[in-house]
Amino acid sequence: MEKISITVEAIIHAPLANVWEYWTNPVHIQNWTFASDEWHAPHATNDLRIGGKFLTRMEAKDGSMGFDFEGVYTHIEPLKTIEYVLEDGRQIKISFVQNDGEVSIVETFDAENENPIEMQETGWQMILDNFKKYAEKQ
Repeated sequence: MEKISITVEAIIHAPLANVWEYWTNPVHIQNWTFASDEWHAPHATNDLRIGGKFLTRMEAKDGSMGFDFEGVYTHIEPLKTIEYVLEDGRQIKISFVQNDGEVSIVETFDAENENPIEMQETGWQMILDNFKKYAEKQ
């Protein structure tokens, strides 16, 4: 099958150092890595270095379903870029660009083959929007 990449974006009104901390610190990751209020992330670990692993447990609050989101870092430029590969081989790149007191986050990921492209884009955008809401409240 042909590889399809999807890009989602958000502008965060917060300093870059704060945005990076909220994105990479497991204490913060647990507070935003889910698409809706019916879900939560009860556990997260993050070894932010090339070859380091991360894992975030995402679960429905009612206990009806859940999954581990995990991968290995392949490239890191502090305060600029994070790249990783998921267990299934899909690649993700996240760019952080500071502009006049705000940060643009651009996240590009390889689509998977199980769900429609639009559904994947919507889900990842909802998580990024949840991050924006969390980061701007801090």
